[in-house]
Amino acid sequence: MAPDPVSTLEPIDVQMKRIIQNLYQLVVQVHDFQGTNTEDAMKREITELLANLLQLSRQASNVSLMVPPEIVAYVESGRNPDIYTREFAEVVQKKNQNLKGKSEAYAQFRDILAKKIITAFPELEADARRVVQNTGGNAEAL
Repeated sequence: MAPDPVSTLEPIDVQMKRIIQNLYQLVVQVHDFQGTNTEDAMKREITELLANLLQLSRQASNVSLMVPPEIVAYVESGRNPDIYTREFAEVVQKKNQNLKGKSEAYAQFRDILAKKIITAFPELEADARRVVQNTGGNAEAL
């Protein structure tokens, strides 16, 4: 059984939160710099940041996660990936509606064609009804 992606990514998520916390602490210390004590705290924070980055690198090598290049390019250009996701969902919804319309049109065409075949070629009625039934239609409605 394949590993659960959520449980696989959880340690990486924790590590990312630690790195963000390290960076936040460094920003606070730089903003409120008070001499030698702050400098020592910053050195410790940088050391911890490097250790967390190294740990993240080790954990990330065990995860196989495929991110589409379009999303990477989208984020690298400074755009919000949530917007990409919303736009993608809208495009998929439109395509689904389009395919549903085509499917319904083909079903109507199938029924009309079957009726015309039965009218023109009565000897093919059983075959036409079988085809309509096998393609998801209602052969009794013909």
